[in-house]
Amino acid sequence: MKITTDSETLAENKVLILYVLSNVDKPITSDALYSIITSAIDLNYFYFQQFLLDLIEVKYIIRYKTETQDVYEITEAGKNTLDLTLDILPGIIKLKVDTNFKSNIETFENKESVIAEYTPKSENEYEIECKIVENNEIIFTIKLLAYSREQAQSIVENWRKNATTIYPKLLEVLTN
Repeated sequence: MKITTDSETLAENKVLILYVLSNVDKPITSDALYSIITSAIDLNYFYFQQFLLDLIEVKYIIRYKTETQDVYEITEAGKNTLDLTLDILPGIIKLKVDTNFKSNIETFENKESVIAEYTPKSENEYEIECKIVENNEIIFTIKLLAYSREQAQSIVENWRKNATTIYPKLLEVLTN
């Protein structure tokens, strides 16, 4: 792709980003957005990031921080621009996005809903935070300490893989 010389491709890719954002009914992470975009076209990640920055600069999209991550959303100006420029987006690309859209969004929603990370506090002490996030709202969080890097990694991995079974058990223990 000759991104620097092909202004039509450049505009098409920006319209595609606006198209996807207009079809999402809530803010979306750049990873989820990139996944949807690349299900329709082959796009270099660095060009994608530059397109996002360009669209933010002209106020067609906004980026803001939630409790857990940066998310993107189309603005009214972006919707108006999309209405005026949607015809430059080839129908086959729209069809690919529409076809893959729902499965990509569900995959990212499930992936983003279980979060676990650890932070070293000292050489032998690691703070671990495990969360469940739904609709950009933390519904469960727990913090604990581990006394080795291996233990911290094990807890994080276990939470990521098994949060759907651990969470109900914790609720049961806490409510009984």
